[in-house]
Amino acid sequence: MNRREVLGTITMGAMGLAMAQQPASPAPDAAPPGPTGTIPGQHTVKPLPFVPKHLRGLSERLIVSHHDNNYAGAINNLNKVEEELSQVTADTPGFIVGGLKERELTFTNSMILHELYFGNLGGDGRAGGRILKELVNACGTFARWEAMFRATGMSLAGGSGWTVLDFNFHTGDLRTYWSGSHPQALASGCPLLVMDMYEHAYQMDYGAAAAKYVDAFFQNIHWDEVNRRLERAQKAAAALHA
Repeated sequence: MNRREVLGTITMGAMGLAMAQQPASPAPDAAPPGPTGTIPGQHTVKPLPFVPKHLRGLSERLIVSHHDNNYAGAINNLNKVEEELSQVTADTPGFIVGGLKERELTFTNSMILHELYFGNLGGDGRAGGRILKELVNACGTFARWEAMFRATGMSLAGGSGWTVLDFNFHTGDLRTYWSGSHPQALASGCPLLVMDMYEHAYQMDYGAAAAKYVDAFFQNIHWDEVNRRLERAQKAAAALHA
């Protein structure tokens, strides 16, 4: 976790103590499982979808640490937040509810973005198929899209955030978006390609040399997975406008 998330976890502990001191009131019924069968407070860590030592330019030590500490940490914290939210009543102060909901969004997005990030690694880095055609249509050339994606990533170097190629359901086009923190995301978009630009994603291998990490990221993109995401997004868009 980064410093912001550590502070958020400390805040959660204070919130839990404050909630325990509230007058006893009936808690709302537990939230039902989501469409995937996941019960709130019981999210589990997904294994890496590739063999870490087979990546090029990204060490096994870096990837395993990223997965086991940052990604798994977000899931553990999300479970704790959802457990706290299950105890919210009509008497719970607004600042506690607001703080918990902010943490819920942060850790939920961190979980999802990390799963998408690891899911689009493990490939040979060679773009092809429908995504290549769509990126050329959107940007004129694939090289132009890649230059913009890299530039967006480097604008976050030395700080924190995500670079995301999204299918924009509002406009129907593909666009690369900047995200300075986990809660910042396109309001109506489907992430197709996700690059983690938090320092924990590269510092162990490259120190402050973020550009070398971006090079390594492009060598390992699993474009078949990006194509699958694009196909699902386009089918969803067609259903929305049917």
